[in-house]
Amino acid sequence: MGLIARLLLVAALLAANAVHAEETMSQFAAARLAALFPGASKLGPTTGQPPAAPVFRAGALAGYVFSTFAVSGSKGYSGKPIDIVVGLDLGGRITGAVLRSHQEPILVIGVLERDLLAFVERFRNHDIRDRVRVGGRTRKGQKGIDAISGATVSSAVISDTILHSARKVARSRGILKTGGGGPRLDIDRFEALDWPTLLERGLVARLVLDNRRVDRALDKDAGASASGRDPNARFITLYAGLATPALAGRNLLGSHLYNRVMAARRPGAQTVFVAASGLYSFKGTAWRRRGRFDRVRIVQDGRTIALTREQHYLIEKLAAAKAPELREMAYFVLPPDARLNPVKPWRIELAVRRPGRGGDMAVARFALEYRPPKALVLAAPAPSAQPRDEVLWQQIWRDRTVSIAILLAALAVLTGILFFQEPMVRRPRLYQATRIGFLLFTLVWLGWWAGAQLSVVNVLTFTQSLLTDFKWELFLLEPLIFILWGYVAAAMLFWGRGVFCGWLCPFGALQELTNRAARMLKAPQLEIPWGLHERLWPIKYIIFMGLFALSLGSMAQAISVAEIEPFKTAIVLHFWRAWPYVLFAALLIAVGLFIERFFCRYLCPLGGALALPARARMFEWLVRRPECGRPCQTCAALCTVKAIHPEGRINPNECIHCLHCQMIYSDDHLCPPLIERRKRLERQMKALT
Repeated sequence: MGLIARLLLVAALLAANAVHAEETMSQFAAARLAALFPGASKLGPTTGQPPAAPVFRAGALAGYVFSTFAVSGSKGYSGKPIDIVVGLDLGGRITGAVLRSHQEPILVIGVLERDLLAFVERFRNHDIRDRVRVGGRTRKGQKGIDAISGATVSSAVISDTILHSARKVARSRGILKTGGGGPRLDIDRFEALDWPTLLERGLVARLVLDNRRVDRALDKDAGASASGRDPNARFITLYAGLATPALAGRNLLGSHLYNRVMAARRPGAQTVFVAASGLYSFKGTAWRRRGRFDRVRIVQDGRTIALTREQHYLIEKLAAAKAPELREMAYFVLPPDARLNPVKPWRIELAVRRPGRGGDMAVARFALEYRPPKALVLAAPAPSAQPRDEVLWQQIWRDRTVSIAILLAALAVLTGILFFQEPMVRRPRLYQATRIGFLLFTLVWLGWWAGAQLSVVNVLTFTQSLLTDFKWELFLLEPLIFILWGYVAAAMLFWGRGVFCGWLCPFGALQELTNRAARMLKAPQLEIPWGLHERLWPIKYIIFMGLFALSLGSMAQAISVAEIEPFKTAIVLHFWRAWPYVLFAALLIAVGLFIERFFCRYLCPLGGALALPARARMFEWLVRRPECGRPCQTCAALCTVKAIHPEGRINPNECIHCLHCQMIYSDDHLCPPLIERRKRLERQMKALT
């Protein structure tokens, strides 16, 4: 099969999938119409751009139902499609929203489906003009909506998906008026009017021509020959009007046809009604061959708008009561690029041609003036009535300015600690206070308060995004997580993976602090033999590789298995979760009371993931002496995670860079070589005295 044939096959499959998806959406919306649009009696076909299906109540257009994925290609925090079917009434209020599909990682496990459905339900009766803040404190002019517990970012993504798509549909259907500060057309107002009332109110304009008037106009042009007809006989009665507003269009076309026209029209398109009775045809026959009407055209502000065959639609019968039998009836849908301003006057120019005496064609033009009635023209909306669609990640970053500033300050402090470690480790009390203080900050503020716990799920999601449709916007949705990952990536080049594991991991901080408390209470510490300890190290790497392989086939399954990380339970959800997860996290912490950082040492897949690229670090900050390991074993014995080999070498893949060994290295009361040197100096000083 050639390349072109393959491309055609792929295009055909994509088209088939699109049709199938659309049919499925229509079936889904029809089945749940009562939930999406209470009181609706009928759902029309999905049409227009953006696509939406009109909803009817008692035969009249009541609003629209649409798919967020079809309207805006909505994607969730996972980068995978998220589709919500939404009902929107003509007043700009959401009548209902039903989740159709999603693949959000935070929602795969740990958050109940009913919590998600309840969150989507909160948008019922919400005005799409309102500015929304999901979770946290609201600012002036904002409306607050409670987020899903433990899924704040996914909640914000869902909110943005619903409102952005709804506003897009609303603008395209004239529900949210666009065009700045000028007057606008009242599309929605309606009352039943008969034909004489339509003429009386100026909703339909009329031009009456008899033979005498036409002959006089033609006689002035190239000496046209006389028509030979009764001069008082009716030549044509021409009618025209703007059929876009319901007050005119629905009365002329009937509810069914008018609703269908309005549902299919593009944003900025206008519908013009033209009809006539009498001897003369305003259509003629040339338009069938040439595709353009040569007898009628629209003129506005000196600009001519031609009417074409593609814009023309027949009307079989007028819906207005007391309407006469007319010879010709049609409506024209003018595209947005025709630029017909619906609130300004315009005219229909009717051209009449007749052979002249000299063989030339005489042409006379007659104008039917249309001036929009005051009832159709509304004053400009207040500036605050127009909602502003903000980029979601920018809004989130702006709302979390204080948290971002605190995190950046903390990272600056940590960088100072790492760069200027020597003055600190020479002062054991300062080191201990700094160490405990930073771990408390990491656990309490960074973890429990801000929820900024990095996870192996972030690594898997990032990899999946690289393999599919990478977009930075997805990762910018969580500013603290984004900043932390950026810092960890840079820190790995300088110090290795230990900067995160030893200083910035809330669950790691929880393990170390609880173990310190256990030591203070004289809890026994279990020593794992070096041979066994060394053979348990690879478990975390095996777990990570298994998760990575599983994510290539099923991201949902990989995320489920990634629950071997107790981070979500212990840190993000504050142990407020189903008992099996709480029990698992509690058991790991309990084991950590007797084996310091047990989970970090042997089971943490994130630690394994970070250790692999961290081997490329550029500097060696942890200093050693020739005596380390031969014969001195002090640092190896006191290392909190047993990352120092018996021969004195520090394993960078296991080291958490806590600087404890560096404190020992600088303490002449703990380090044997320094103790010996100190005692030798003391003996020399004593001998001198």
